[in-house]
Amino acid sequence: MEGNEMGLSRRNFLRGAGLAAIGAAAATSLGGCASSDSSADWMPSKWDFETDVLVIGYGGAGLWAAVTAKDEGNSDVLVLEKAPSRGGGNSSINMGEYTWVDDVDGAVKYITGFTKGHTPEEIARAWAEECYNNMDYCDHWGVKTEKKKGTNASGGTASCEYPWIDGAEAMHVCSFGDATKGGNEGWHTLDQARADLGIEVKFSCHDETLIQNPETKEIVGAYTYIGDDGTQYAIKARKGVIMTIGGFEHNDELKNTYCKCYPMNGFYGWPFNTGDGIKAALWVGGQMDPIGAACMFNRAAVKPDEKAGDGIVGEWYWFGEQPFMKVNLNGKRFCNESGPYDYMLHSTVMQPGHTYCDIFDSDYVEQVKQMNEVGCCRLYPFDNGSPSNMSINLMPKMFFDPLLEKGYLQKADTPEELAQKLNIPVDNFVETFNRYNQMAENGKDEDYNKEPYRLMPLKTPPYYGIRTGAWFLATLDGVRIDTNMHPFREDGSEIEGLYMAGDCSGGFFSTSYPNLFTG
Repeated sequence: MEGNEMGLSRRNFLRGAGLAAIGAAAATSLGGCASSDSSADWMPSKWDFETDVLVIGYGGAGLWAAVTAKDEGNSDVLVLEKAPSRGGGNSSINMGEYTWVDDVDGAVKYITGFTKGHTPEEIARAWAEECYNNMDYCDHWGVKTEKKKGTNASGGTASCEYPWIDGAEAMHVCSFGDATKGGNEGWHTLDQARADLGIEVKFSCHDETLIQNPETKEIVGAYTYIGDDGTQYAIKARKGVIMTIGGFEHNDELKNTYCKCYPMNGFYGWPFNTGDGIKAALWVGGQMDPIGAACMFNRAAVKPDEKAGDGIVGEWYWFGEQPFMKVNLNGKRFCNESGPYDYMLHSTVMQPGHTYCDIFDSDYVEQVKQMNEVGCCRLYPFDNGSPSNMSINLMPKMFFDPLLEKGYLQKADTPEELAQKLNIPVDNFVETFNRYNQMAENGKDEDYNKEPYRLMPLKTPPYYGIRTGAWFLATLDGVRIDTNMHPFREDGSEIEGLYMAGDCSGGFFSTSYPNLFTG
């Protein structure tokens, strides 16, 4: 069965669901993943439910997949969701007149360059070509989008200057929600469209196993459990199964096998993302991305006597993304603090204890404004009037005061006192602190070449410092797909009857999250 036989052309499917969350439950062990001669081959004696299209996973990709499938003329669409409610989210780059990437070629060049060629160009191109159609599809359902210049998934713009990325001055993404209202009303609108179309969602489903025709190897349905009564149901999917079940950030076995991520001290991902869809697809012959990828934030705090990755779950520290001076546990700078989200964490892996200290002073309000950060870590409204999804005015109440009280954030009148409270070598830190200030006064970072406008002296006591490590948002590697959204076998042949989208699908990311295209 080709990509258009279920009433979904590649173009129509992509505009609604494919690669939508770029953007977030089989019971057997990982040991069975590699074989296509698994229990997924056997057919049920009877079908408990039948539908044209079966969507497994009701997050960002799943919601779009379901609505698109029904809108394209399929009589019946059934959705299974592990959680008791809908989760996930997504956004699209505005490839129209407002974007800094004024053509598809520019977007493809950026994505493939960022992943050092690991992203197949045809996958990046399929995504880029459909982004604007996806925004029009939002309008079709009455979902608010931001098409003005400079809008990201959080309702704001993102402009930045990274000297090592040619032309990287801004990215523009459409939002599926008004950030001033929590950013979710667009999803409520689309969920209402799903209800109006008569698409049924069964919640609390788990342990899905794909059912494969033993002769043709086509996927013809899936087994699932609903609730905890121990009853397994067989669902026939006449035109195909769309797997949109998310990543595997809450599955240590899969993480240790496929995505050996950085030592971390916090989780932020959807707790139901345990790699169930990935395992199910691997059992029927799918291929995993060869290189892992995850979205990691340097926003997790540990106390001065703790290190990241030692089994301690730290505290959420939103301010950690700001590119102030950062030092390792020896009290020394070790990289340019200004860069894409997880670059700081890449450098931190090479440092003692995989942990570093954020340092800032009492003039942080104006300095953050001048730093002009990107994406969801921006703390000021944008030039076009779009709000950021977190305000600088919220920092004291939401983070500084609670973290001071709990013993995470440290406050001192001198650099010497701050180093003592952070439990790092005083002499090294004071030397680093003074050199940083002198370079800032001179307007030139002679050590790590930080942009001059983000290189500002720390001269206004009291000073603040906090130990920081990696906060894990989501896995980004998954089962490789072609441009029809089919996973494929080792020999390159499509697994017919099965489509994948969202964080369980692969082929798009490698190592890092390209934060000029946040969302």
